[in-house]
Amino acid sequence: MRLGIDLDGVVADFNKGWIDRYNAEFGSELKPESVTMWDGMEQLTHFPDIPAFWKWAEDFGNGSLFRHLETYPAAVPALERLTAQHEIVIITTKPDWAVSDTLAWIADHELPTREVHVVEWSTPKWSVLCDVYLDDAPRNIEGITVNRPDKVMCRFVRPWNEPVAGARDVHDWAEFEALVAEIGS
Repeated sequence: MRLGIDLDGVVADFNKGWIDRYNAEFGSELKPESVTMWDGMEQLTHFPDIPAFWKWAEDFGNGSLFRHLETYPAAVPALERLTAQHEIVIITTKPDWAVSDTLAWIADHELPTREVHVVEWSTPKWSVLCDVYLDDAPRNIEGITVNRPDKVMCRFVRPWNEPVAGARDVHDWAEFEALVAEIGS
């Protein structure tokens, strides 16, 4: 099967990445668990709006924020196991300035994939055909569920997303692997 896998919030720990940098740069004491809403950065930081946050995230000295994220501990090993029987298709939404950093990050972390789609905000992820999707973004979960009802949409449960009718909830990588095995059998 083709497994459409999101990066930020699923494979890459986006919130820990920006929060660690923000704390170091501005003397703050934010914690990743402080993030409980999608695009909640302006509520947690001094930035007046989301565009100001993204302007800051664009330059982290040696590439953008997206170049310096850590992976969630179980993510890469799970992808390696899944690639033995399935195609891993990375589908991530990024601004233009983060495309090369994202591709370099994928290479640095040796994600087992031959197919990467870095889409713009205006491009729906469901435009990339997969059998199973895994995402944490509310708009992607809803969009894929509505526009690909014959496919399996898995919501990676996070504090910033809510259940969506038709989506299957997974809480960790082991649960996702078990679901894929169940679907594939």
